[in-house]
Amino acid sequence: MNLFLDALAWLTDPAHWTGPGGVPARVLQHLAITFAAVTAAAILALPAGILIGHTRKGAGLVGAIAGAARAIPTLGLLTLLGLALGIGLNAPFIALIVLAVPSVLAGAYAGVQNVDTDITGAARAIGMNPRQVVLQVEIPLAAPVLIGGIRAATLQVVATATLAAYTADFGLGRYLFSGLKSRDYAEMLAGALLVAALALLLELLLAAAQRTAAKRIAAPAPGKSAAPKPDSPREKEPV
Repeated sequence: MNLFLDALAWLTDPAHWTGPGGVPARVLQHLAITFAAVTAAAILALPAGILIGHTRKGAGLVGAIAGAARAIPTLGLLTLLGLALGIGLNAPFIALIVLAVPSVLAGAYAGVQNVDTDITGAARAIGMNPRQVVLQVEIPLAAPVLIGGIRAATLQVVATATLAAYTADFGLGRYLFSGLKSRDYAEMLAGALLVAALALLLELLLAAAQRTAAKRIAAPAPGKSAAPKPDSPREKEPV
């Protein structure tokens, strides 16, 4: 209990909220590397996942890549990259991209692959070419699952981005490593609470975005309500 009170006292100390090492600056750094890693993973994985889902070829490749990437221990990968690339953000940035790719790739593949073939067939029947089918039909319908993959990747990255402080003075992880070095466990717990709060905030935002995308698919387009049922046949009025 005393440790939690000490962590609360650390968080409420104004001295920890100012300067380049203050909480606001560390939060922005943490968000920056999280956003950069997830964006890079999306650039790499979204096109591949969408293509595989559209053609329905290479599903085994998706499983192999996702399984192999998830089997790699992030700290071990970061250590190897740190030895190869040296001190700085390059090593943790690459490690976080490797961590994020499987979720984004699996979400893109699953979302597009599960689009109803009757819908895509109807799109082709009215003259849409493959590119139009992907961009105008499959991606919009797969949006909730695509966002779900990005959501999972973001939560993994924002939690693991604390390791960026292993090779660089960067992000909220610095409080954990600094507290461990000086045996300031209140600082360590405060840093962990900040990471948890940031992860929870991102989870709520992305969950809301996913729900919004799902509602847009479920709701009928403006001016295009469900087709009315045909009227029951009326008896002829006597002439």
